[in-house]
Parts: sequence; structure tokens; C-alpha cells
Amino acid sequence: MTVFTKMLLAGITAVTLGLSPVTASAADLIAIITPSHDNPFFKAEAEGAKAKAEALGYETIVLVHDDDANKQNQLVDTAIARGAKAIILDNAGSDASVAAVQKAKDAKIPSFLIDREINATGIAVAQIVSNNYQGATLGAEKFVELMGEEGNYVELVGREADINAGIRSKGYHDVIDQYPDMKMVSRQSANWSQTEAFAKMESILQANPDIKGVISGNDTMAMGAWAALTAAKRTDVIVVGFDGSNDVRDSILQGGIKATVLQPAYRQAELAVEQADKYLKTGSTGEDEKQLMDCVLITPENAGKLETFALTD
Repeated sequence: MTVFTKMLLAGITAVTLGLSPVTASAADLIAIITPSHDNPFFKAEAEGAKAKAEALGYETIVLVHDDDANKQNQLVDTAIARGAKAIILDNAGSDASVAAVQKAKDAKIPSFLIDREINATGIAVAQIVSNNYQGATLGAEKFVELMGEEGNYVELVGREADINAGIRSKGYHDVIDQYPDMKMVSRQSANWSQTEAFAKMESILQANPDIKGVISGNDTMAMGAWAALTAAKRTDVIVVGFDGSNDVRDSILQGGIKATVLQPAYRQAELAVEQADKYLKTGSTGEDEKQLMDCVLITPENAGKLETFALTD
């Protein structure tokens, strides 16, 4: 058996065992793991992280966990086996992801979380997230204004295992519940999905034909709700989203959805890579583990400046 063959077999065995063989490692690899790119928000994260990492001289591997904690665990194994120097992660659940981040830490691979927190500290090097509560209060205040402080409304909630779904809902209600003439007639989860939101909105409309507004935990669900409302010829219903997607921007400019809240997905991902680079070079990011980035209300007045989850000058 040649030396090369022995090395190859050793590398295959190491990958199978989830180790880091010399033949499979990359001295400057950053792994980027997000939910499905079918959602433009997560696609923007991946693109922002990849572009920044490559600009800084790193190789990248972009992986998708589809909000499946088991798949995420396997992808972390892949990053470890590939000898990644750092992981940029938008995780698959605040509780379910703790073990995966711990596994990376145990393998001496630092994790930099974006968009979603985990329910643990001291495991990830950084957790860089949008100030979801602040953004939700901005969206709720605009929603109340558009509703004229009264009327029946619906709330579409994100994936229950995602901590952001609960934070946004709380922000909405801390504002809206101050107005006694605002009546929530239905609150349902559509799991961040446009398809689910469309189906849920159809059913809600049948049961509550007199609704005046819909406040949504993200733009993807807002688009699904708006499609169902349009099909039912109910474009009089006020819809407010959250994320700042190009699709909702276009709807706002066309007089459809009335407002959304921008969370800076692209910049957030860039920042995570910048901090990973600094940490790898110096042993510190110079920042606290938990970092909040404020959100911005998007209305017809500034929607024209919105492009790929960022405001242009």
C-alpha cells in the first residue's frame, strides 16, 4: 500500500468518525450555516457572510439546515470534519441548537451566531441579533396608527421554537394591547412560511370576514397573507410585516402591504465575519457576546431606498 493510499484511507476514516483529517482540512475555511435560502432573508445572510469572508481572504462553505436541528447537527459535523476555522450560524432553534454550538466549541471552532439567539451564554463567541423587541414596537405603533386605533385584527406568528417569534409577538402586544378598541380575533402560527400564511389567511377570512388588519411576524408570512387577501378581493385590509424584504418593499411601493420593519440581515452577517476574523487573529472580538442591532420602520416614504435588507443612501 502506497503512502498516498494510506493517507487517503486515513482521511476517509477520519471524516466518517467526524474528526479533522489533514487531507480534508482548509487552513482558512469559514462555514456559513443558515435556514433555507427559499426565504430571501436567509439568502441575504449567506451572501453577505460569504462575500465578506472571501473579501478577507477566507474560503467558504455555505450550508442549509432547513430549520431541522438534526440536520444542523450533521452540518456542524461537516464543518468540523472540513477543518473550518469558524462557523457563522443562523440556528435551527434556541434550545435545540445549544448542543451543536457546544460541539463546535469542544472542537475548538468558534461560533458566531446571527439573527437568532440560543438559550445559553458562554458557548458562542458572539450572538449578533436584531433588536426584535424594538423593531416590533416600531411596527406595532405604525399598525395602530394605520388602523386608526380600532378594529378587528389578526396576528400571524412565526415558528414557535424560534425565540424571535415570541419576542416580536410580545413587542406587538405591549403596544397594541394599550388600545382597547383593537380586537385580536385570531392568532395563528404560519411557521415563517408564505404558503402556510396563505392557507391560514384563507381560513381566518372565512371565520372573520370583518377583519381590518393583519400584523405579521415576518415578511414572508405577510406576503402569503396579502396574496390570500388579494384573491379574496380584500385589499382594503391593512398588512404590516417584519424583515424588510425586496418583495414587501415592492408591495409597499405599489400600495399593497402598508409597512414593514427592516432588520439588517446582510450587514449582520458581514459583522459576524468581521468579528470572526478579528477573533481568529487576536483571540478576542472586543465586543460583548450578545449584541443588538436596531431595526428601522419602512413605509412608502423610504421604501425606495431599501435593497436586499439594507437602506441605501
